[in-house]
Amino acid sequence: MVGGSLGCSDHEKIEFRIVGSVCKTRSRIETLDFRRANFDLFKKLLGEIPWVRALEGRGAQESWMIFKYHFLQAQDRCTPKSKKSGKGSRRPAWLSREILKKLKWKKEVYSMWKKSLTTWEDYKNAIRVCRDEMRKAKVSLKLNLARDVKVNKKGFFKYIGGKRKTRENVGLLLNEMGAVVTEDAEKADLLNAFFALVFTARASPQESQTLEVTEKVWTKEDFTLLEEDQVREQLSTLHICNTMCPDGMHPRMLRELAEVIAGLLSIIFKRSWRTGKVPKDWRKSNVTPFFKKGKKENLGKYRPVSLTSIQGKMMEWLVLGIISKHLEEKKAISSQDRFTKGKSCLTNLKAFYNGMNGWIDEERAVDVVYLDFSKAFGSLPQHPRRKA
Repeated sequence: MVGGSLGCSDHEKIEFRIVGSVCKTRSRIETLDFRRANFDLFKKLLGEIPWVRALEGRGAQESWMIFKYHFLQAQDRCTPKSKKSGKGSRRPAWLSREILKKLKWKKEVYSMWKKSLTTWEDYKNAIRVCRDEMRKAKVSLKLNLARDVKVNKKGFFKYIGGKRKTRENVGLLLNEMGAVVTEDAEKADLLNAFFALVFTARASPQESQTLEVTEKVWTKEDFTLLEEDQVREQLSTLHICNTMCPDGMHPRMLRELAEVIAGLLSIIFKRSWRTGKVPKDWRKSNVTPFFKKGKKENLGKYRPVSLTSIQGKMMEWLVLGIISKHLEEKKAISSQDRFTKGKSCLTNLKAFYNGMNGWIDEERAVDVVYLDFSKAFGSLPQHPRRKA
């Protein structure tokens, strides 16, 4: 059928229908549907449990398993799951219900025009209204993503990734014998073995650094323990757009339940701090290979990016804050700019340049030795971390 124009142009539009079967692949990945979640019921279920009595006389690992069991049970009851839609069936973010209604109205006006029930000017006005609304919605979406990029980084990069024609996956890899690996399972085993070689099994003995001697010797009692208000503050600042942890807990749920679980988590953190033992779930991680540069067949061009438990990260942030505050107040390592508040590697570099320029002005010989560690952030000793 020939009839109608393409937008506001003078080109004619041809309509036809193709009758056939289309094979669609459905995603098996299930995600939490927060729009239908009952957070009030979630808080009520966890708030009714006497946590102090339930965790009495138990260690960090056992206390964590009890909390995890009740949390996941309540999460399954209060938060329904939905299958993740594919890219083809997913509606654009800018396409709101109001715009859908106007697009439907435009089709109705077009059908009425073909039946001579309305004028051509009415159809052109409908086209103009829909076009303006769509342009405004797209511009508004881009402005919101650019404005909230620091808060919602995941949404920004999701929009950028959706503009790509193809998805970047791990391509062909070469093993130690130079053979090409094509299967996904073999690629995973190959990358896993390579990343395991990067880490050192034990921490090599290092010379202790001489620190400035103070008049008082500080003990454990001088450090502030992990109190409930500190844990609550960490929970309230979690990014809800982050990915779910390997233990099945989503940061959105943890943030919504900050008032209920802050005291419980502080108990687990204190027991982990005092006993020096970390729950096993906090040491598990989902590792993703991240390509840096160079040849994609080379295993050395990939860097492991790990997704660990949010509770383990919170424990690290709290301990880091306590140690940093102690070092700042007691001025234990004032020469270390990187670990001092208000200073950074840049200030350390400026101090180095000032000293070096002073020596040059005094006509003294200056020798500079630059040392760069290969895979410095990837070769962390595992033995101390397991004991932490």
